Amino acid sequence: MTSADLYYLMPLIIIAGASVVMLLVIGFYRDHTVTFILSILGLAGAFISLAYIRGLPREIGALVIVDSYALFYWGLITLASLAVAILSYGYFSKMEEEKEEYYVLLLTATLGSLVLVVSRNFVSFFMGLEILSVSLYALVAYLPERKRSVEAGIKYLVLAAASSAFLLFGMALVYAESGTMDFLKLGAHLNSGAVNTPLILAGFALMVIAVGFKLALAPFHMWTPDVYEGAPAPVTAFVATVSKGGMFALWFRFFTEVNGYRFNSLMILFTVIAIASMFIGNFLALLQNNVKRILAYSSIAHLGYLLIAFLAGGRMGLEAGTFYLVAYFITTLGTFGIVTVLSFKERDADSLDDYRALYWRRPLLATAFTAMLMSLAGIPLTAGFVGKFYLAAAGVNTALWLPVIILVINSAISVYYYLKIVVVMYRSPEEEVVAGMPVMTVSPALSVGGGIVLSVLTIMLVWFGTFPGGIIDFIKIMISGISSTAITMVP
Repeated sequence: MTSADLYYLMPLIIIAGASVVMLLVIGFYRDHTVTFILSILGLAGAFISLAYIRGLPREIGALVIVDSYALFYWGLITLASLAVAILSYGYFSKMEEEKEEYYVLLLTATLGSLVLVVSRNFVSFFMGLEILSVSLYALVAYLPERKRSVEAGIKYLVLAAASSAFLLFGMALVYAESGTMDFLKLGAHLNSGAVNTPLILAGFALMVIAVGFKLALAPFHMWTPDVYEGAPAPVTAFVATVSKGGMFALWFRFFTEVNGYRFNSLMILFTVIAIASMFIGNFLALLQNNVKRILAYSSIAHLGYLLIAFLAGGRMGLEAGTFYLVAYFITTLGTFGIVTVLSFKERDADSLDDYRALYWRRPLLATAFTAMLMSLAGIPLTAGFVGKFYLAAAGVNTALWLPVIILVINSAISVYYYLKIVVVMYRSPEEEVVAGMPVMTVSPALSVGGGIVLSVLTIMLVWFGTFPGGIIDFIKIMISGISSTAITMVP
């Protein structure tokens, strides 16, 4: 690696350096505000450095490649982490325990997700995944006085360790057959005719299990509702967006560079997983009365929707999947952001009772929450609607009729449980009292940073839903840098 290579890795270096600086500062002086400011500076610096990276694509050693595709996802992940950090400040200011290490873990988890995005080798793939996962173990269980938080952390630790074992075993089988861990070289080996060998098929199947766990796809979704409910609200927002976004970006790169679309059995498997995720996520969400669990099952369904873009493949599939991820990031950060700002010192605002008559106490928050939920449901004039329309178009373009029809059906099903929350928010306090339902009379103070983040997310939600052309054109330009010839060969 040369000094010029370090220039292209500047975002990773800035975030890693910020983590080290924060650890040193914490060792000498503990202050929540100082640590928060350092984390903001690190994330903002990493994002700004993206504007100065030129001369792409750039292969760095045999492990990573920096191209415009990576830059786009780097920017998306860094901004999402920045939003989570800002929301976290007001949330943890209410807590009495030490908060400083939280921001170190947040930055290292972000670093792991960024490494995933530029991985082009099994070594960097696994290294990025473990940096992300180990940080998430601690983040999920960061509030030990809450039993659910510790329980969620243990469940995530055990299941994530198991998924990592599946991933390593799958990589080992593929390496044993192909003799390479490089994505492009593996693709060349498969092109030579070694496609349907038992080791290759078994290796890919084991890797699908591991990726299915990280993306919370059915039937590997069992950890999701418990972890979403038990983790601190801003951590849940991070798990639902940054960790999944990094994994999806990596998996799409890997699958296109090895042209995994040639495996008909894997395509059938992904189709079944997509359909199962949509139905299981939506039907189980109908049975919930806990807001975080509703959103957890909703996220399972949304990743099932996203698989339609993955199955479509090609340029249009990648464009649709990337736009949908942008819309998903905005809405998910917004929904969990509102849960975050409404949470109390003792517990998160995850009960439906916490949202009864919210409009009469916090009209702006209720309006923003309504917009976010309508976007998740795919209602017109929101980014979620455009995202689902783009997914359906990509599916129709490649004759994926069954998944597209099921996408439409499940979008209609999801409206019910999103409206359940909306109705609770807009019923007047008098109606709730008459119905014998508890009504909150106070809400935590809204922090300035949290208010700014939620305002920006709501504006982006409506703007991208009304005028999506600008962001779609930008996505088309940026993802054109993905280093693969296979993308033109898929269906």
